[in-house]
Amino acid sequence: MALDDVMAKIQKAHQGDKAARDQLVMDNMGLVWSIVRRFKGRGYELEDLFQIGSIGLLKAIDKFDLSYDVRFSTYAVPMIAGEIKRFLRDDGMIKVSRSIKEMGAKVKTARESLCGSLGREPTVEEIAGEIGATREEVAVSMEAAAEVESLYKNVGNGEDKSLCLMDKIEDHRERQEELINHMVLEKLISQLGEKDREIIIRRYFRNQTQTQVAISLGISQVQVSRLEKKILKQMREQF
Repeated sequence: MALDDVMAKIQKAHQGDKAARDQLVMDNMGLVWSIVRRFKGRGYELEDLFQIGSIGLLKAIDKFDLSYDVRFSTYAVPMIAGEIKRFLRDDGMIKVSRSIKEMGAKVKTARESLCGSLGREPTVEEIAGEIGATREEVAVSMEAAAEVESLYKNVGNGEDKSLCLMDKIEDHRERQEELINHMVLEKLISQLGEKDREIIIRRYFRNQTQTQVAISLGISQVQVSRLEKKILKQMREQF
């Protein structure tokens, strides 16, 4: 989709055009799915994460400033990923069943009560007796809570007090993916002919429209469109 077309739709969406907003969502469904797949294996259905990612996409559409000197997709990616990360953080990356969560709440209350009455840390047996549960049930709920807490324990310092271990793990993984993607992309582009390489660089790194590229290369916009499709198909096949 041409850059000018995207900007026009965003402008219409900002003016209250629901059809333009809906079309932007449809046009970027592939982008949302590409980000959602990064979070595969986290204990959630990908369809559920797609719904969360779509919320991030809507926020990106609503907040995108038309004066930004970036492509909309470049702006939308961190918004979509951020929405999914917040969901995982708020809900707990390790899914814990409702019964264990409820047991964990009872255990926490009983522990605090017993600490006050006993003047010391209560044993698992004492907590179990207090809430009428087995030692095993109490131990499982405490272990589940501790595992989730350790991942989201605050490890920030200086100005960033909100940084947690999960953030550091996620950032490391994303930096690796970014580096790999960059290396693959660089190799694919280096294998292109001079004109093909110029078209891709102008279109996707300098954010030029097909018309601007056509003027620069002295060819028609239709030729640029056809060449671009051919080049992208070739790059996908090589990838």
